[in-house]
Amino acid sequence: MKAVVQRVESCVLSVAGQEVARIGTGLVCYLGVGQGDTEEDLDWMAKKVARLRIFPDADDRMNRSAADEGFAILVVPQFTLFGDIRHGYRPSFSGAEAPERARAWFETFLDRLRVYGIGQVAAGVFGADMTIAQVNRGPVTILLDSRS
Repeated sequence: MKAVVQRVESCVLSVAGQEVARIGTGLVCYLGVGQGDTEEDLDWMAKKVARLRIFPDADDRMNRSAADEGFAILVVPQFTLFGDIRHGYRPSFSGAEAPERARAWFETFLDRLRVYGIGQVAAGVFGADMTIAQVNRGPVTILLDSRS
């Protein structure tokens, strides 16, 4: 599993001009499911995202997590994180998981974030063409790979 996690002040996700999800302060997590991902990959990723200490504490040090602060996480399905451009300029997505299995892992990931203390979990629409308007804070962007 791969993820790009960004700290945000707000984010609104729409499909076909209709708002689907909205969060205030929290994280936006672009999540890609790869071929061969396991329950261990999923659990590692959910725990890591929920507990990433990238929010400021009283001393303005990045020392607090979304779970600590009660912040929301908006998860966006993002198979393009598995885009391979080693050969040419058009990405190959052969490393991404098949859509039905990836959708199941995505749904399980949302549930697992709740297990790790995230009270508000919002989600993009799997397989849809989404418009995402987010206001980044910091900016803080973290790349995660469960196999690294």
